Amino acid sequence: MSSVQDIVPRYHRKHSIRSLGASVSKHILNAQVAIRAPCCKQWFDCAECHAESQDHPLKKTVEMHFLCKKCKKAFRKDMSNYEESDEYCPHCDNHYVIEAKTPQAVLGVEGDDPRINARMLKDERVKMDPSRSLFAVDTTDRLG
Repeated sequence: MSSVQDIVPRYHRKHSIRSLGASVSKHILNAQVAIRAPCCKQWFDCAECHAESQDHPLKKTVEMHFLCKKCKKAFRKDMSNYEESDEYCPHCDNHYVIEAKTPQAVLGVEGDDPRINARMLKDERVKMDPSRSLFAVDTTDRLG
């Protein structure tokens, strides 16, 4: 297993993963690893990020390089004999093969922040009938 020092050139060692090109993906929100593209030797969170930023197609390979975002260590996997045990980072046991969360469009009402200005909110509370109060009962005839 190799670390970032083995794969990344010497001048990149002082920098973070983001300086290597592995930024937060807008396609997959919960990416656990960055993948090194074999064609341009840059780090990406997903194939769509590579296609969006590069002018060449992603080259397919049998051996893939991964960079775990939890422990920040690099490792290689042979994809020709990939097993279920290979779904975990060999350094920190982070499960990086998980169901991808993609951004979803949200339909909402435009308006002010309800914590600051609550004019658009309807008061759903039931208003109490003043005649149904404990103190509304006339007890003057019972007083002695």
